[in-house]
Amino acid sequence: MTAVAEIMDYDELLERFDPVLGLEVHVELSTATKMFCGCATDFGAEPNTQVCPVCLGMPGALPVVNGTAVESAIRIGLALNCRVAEWCRFARKNYFYPDMPKNFQTSQYDEPIVFDGYLDVVLDDGETFRVEIERAHMEEDTGKSMHVGGAAGRIHGAEHTLMDYNRAGVPLIEIVTKPIVGAGERAPEVARAYVTALRDLLRSMRVSDVRMDQGSLRCDANVSLSPKGSAEFGTRTETKNVNSLRSVERAVRYEMRRHAGVLTAGGTIVQETRHFDESTASTSAGRPKETAEDYRYFPEPDLVPIAPSNEWIEQLRETLPELPWERRKRVQQDWQLSDEELRDLVNAGALDLVAATVDAGASPAEARSWWVAYLSQQANTQGVELEALAITPEQVARVIELVSEGKLTHKLARQVVDGVLAGKGDPDEVVATEGIEVVSDDSALQAAVDEALAAQPDVADKIRGGKVQAAGAVVGAVMKATQGQADAKRVRELVLAACGQ
Repeated sequence: MTAVAEIMDYDELLERFDPVLGLEVHVELSTATKMFCGCATDFGAEPNTQVCPVCLGMPGALPVVNGTAVESAIRIGLALNCRVAEWCRFARKNYFYPDMPKNFQTSQYDEPIVFDGYLDVVLDDGETFRVEIERAHMEEDTGKSMHVGGAAGRIHGAEHTLMDYNRAGVPLIEIVTKPIVGAGERAPEVARAYVTALRDLLRSMRVSDVRMDQGSLRCDANVSLSPKGSAEFGTRTETKNVNSLRSVERAVRYEMRRHAGVLTAGGTIVQETRHFDESTASTSAGRPKETAEDYRYFPEPDLVPIAPSNEWIEQLRETLPELPWERRKRVQQDWQLSDEELRDLVNAGALDLVAATVDAGASPAEARSWWVAYLSQQANTQGVELEALAITPEQVARVIELVSEGKLTHKLARQVVDGVLAGKGDPDEVVATEGIEVVSDDSALQAAVDEALAAQPDVADKIRGGKVQAAGAVVGAVMKATQGQADAKRVRELVLAACGQ
């Protein structure tokens, strides 16, 4: 039985145990139709409107393999340095759960389409850690359970559950790592870095939108502990469907500490699935974890095997895009970034956004400044990913252009960006409707300067006496009078000229 134990201090557990990780990442492919039928895969459609006899498992309905999904699986394998199987087939994974209308999942068991690869991931300090890939196999997604009446949509305390089978049959690739050993204290960081690198890779290949918030990329994190120096793995737990990069790291760290507390108290770890609670950064027990034998796998009799030819594989290899890490090296050289600046850009999730802003006409320095600084602050305030902000790279590039044309100051530019984020329109529309624009009429500025000098005669005398730094007080008064819409540089020039400097 599991002993009731305190969560162990992280440093103490590292003195006693070595962590072993295993990460299983499920990726929904961005195909127009499902894995084995012609139903649409649009996210957010009305429940149970994208279903047919095949994905509902009606008697006599026969599946047909989605060719684009197979191509995507091979391309993913090639990008992960995997070997492509000369011959593979589908299997039936048998289990009963309400979200599985057929009572089995069409998957791959001992014959995956790609296997034996690796992904090198870069940690926060620039160190590279190699994560070895066991396999990536094709399967179909399940339906979605909607628990009504429970807390936060959970089954506990729910009055009843509704089923939406729109997602049932959507093509999935499950990417499974080999046991990750040797990470030590950085194990949680390695887990986050791996999922981050995998997400970036898949996005660059355009095989999935990898939206963790919508479930198109989900991570199951397996954790076990071995006594320090032991080669024998401990009993693992699997934290299911962790749906953010930050949560992957937090879930792994919590499970390491929980395992250590249980083991040190003399208890045993139960092999089970667990659920991660975002609000408490902790996990809770789900159900006992099945073994492969429990699923009674057998070859799918309604689908023919897949045997990719070498010619087809090489054709697909030619379609691979510039990989994210290769692109980063090029961008670093082109934009003359230091290692630290590049890391900040990547960690902020801003690289693609900055690149698109540069493509729209902005300079790399200005684009980077906006996305990494001000817009990242707005994303943090709203509690969303940077890319989810309601502003496009083209709109940011237009704001930068308005500043370079002298029509906006940096302060006014932030007001325009705020207007765009608030849904008030494109930058030019916000400028027009909100009356946000630099006052460039010298006669209007001169009148404001004269008024400010008249209101501060002692300051004016200091400027006339050669203390030009005193001009700042007058410039500030003019900026206040014009509600920040004056060009501060031009105001200063007019102030000094009016005082004979």
